[in-house]
Amino acid sequence: MKKSICLMMAVVMVAVSAVFMLTGCRSGGEGEVYVYSYGDYFDPAIAEQFEDETGIHVVIDSYDTAEEMYTVIENGATSYDCICTSDYMIEKMISNDMLAPLDYTNIPNSENIEAIYMKKSDVFDPGNKYSIPYQVGTAGIIYNKGMVGGEKIDSWEDLWNKKFADQMVMPDSVRDAFMIALRKHGYSQNTTDPKEIKTAAKDLIKQKPLVYKYANDSARDLLADGSAAVGVVWNGEYIYTKDLNEDVEFIIPKEGSEFFIDSWVVPKDAVNKENAEKWIDFLSRGDIAAQNFDYLYYTTPNKAAKEIIDKKYLDMEAVFPTDETIEKCDSLRMLDPETTEIYSNYWKEIKAN
Repeated sequence: MKKSICLMMAVVMVAVSAVFMLTGCRSGGEGEVYVYSYGDYFDPAIAEQFEDETGIHVVIDSYDTAEEMYTVIENGATSYDCICTSDYMIEKMISNDMLAPLDYTNIPNSENIEAIYMKKSDVFDPGNKYSIPYQVGTAGIIYNKGMVGGEKIDSWEDLWNKKFADQMVMPDSVRDAFMIALRKHGYSQNTTDPKEIKTAAKDLIKQKPLVYKYANDSARDLLADGSAAVGVVWNGEYIYTKDLNEDVEFIIPKEGSEFFIDSWVVPKDAVNKENAEKWIDFLSRGDIAAQNFDYLYYTTPNKAAKEIIDKKYLDMEAVFPTDETIEKCDSLRMLDPETTEIYSNYWKEIKAN
């Protein structure tokens, strides 16, 4: 009998210890918040500042692509409280009932987000129910004034100029590359019309002999070191490239361009939702958003931050496009599987030629 009681007590103690360990891994002074974000996407000092001010311990994991993040969340292998991801992926997560509605009473600094960016977000998140804009950016053309021979660069059409043969960098991304060719013809970058997609594909095949390299993150370095004369990059790369090569300039083509919004969202199964909303609120504070700008140099949608940021950056249209320019730009939208396959098959053909 005593042996049975002792065994039962031992089992209870193990169970209690297990519960303590499981709950303990999510406890700090005021609990923890598990954050999942693109890599190196905020000043590392910010997490420590948040912990000092709130007593909430921040655990950060990073990912490379939105698709990688989606697979992790869909499989439920790891639980996160707060995620930073892109517009089109937020739309997909909403459609698959993967996100929790935000409690705006816990995010008063959301008032710092400019109306034009909330309006843009409304396209993929109707009513801004699930997301708060964090960083925004616009695709454009960086060109080296000393290498383009006086050619005027103001249109996507310029990327088919034979004078730039073997001096051009194009994005190594199906949707980004097609955006360029589609907008060149005045088509929507989110078109589902097979004829328009085919026309764009033919143009990209025709352009390929002129392309020095298809690249994403490394594009800015190829333009900075003079390996290429023109290339497509996000506007957040302009200051970095300009610091290395004063001859480069950045333009958003007159036909308009692709515009991204990366936002904070909370997964439906978040354990620490209130702490996640405190994290979002902290990142939406003017001084913190300004600190992040000085680290990233991407366009901040935060109007309170603009009161702090050095005016020389505010005056750079490459960094802070005008409202008129932004109105001509659109985010990528989620496409149906059939259309996605059409794009994918053409992209394989383009890269194979």
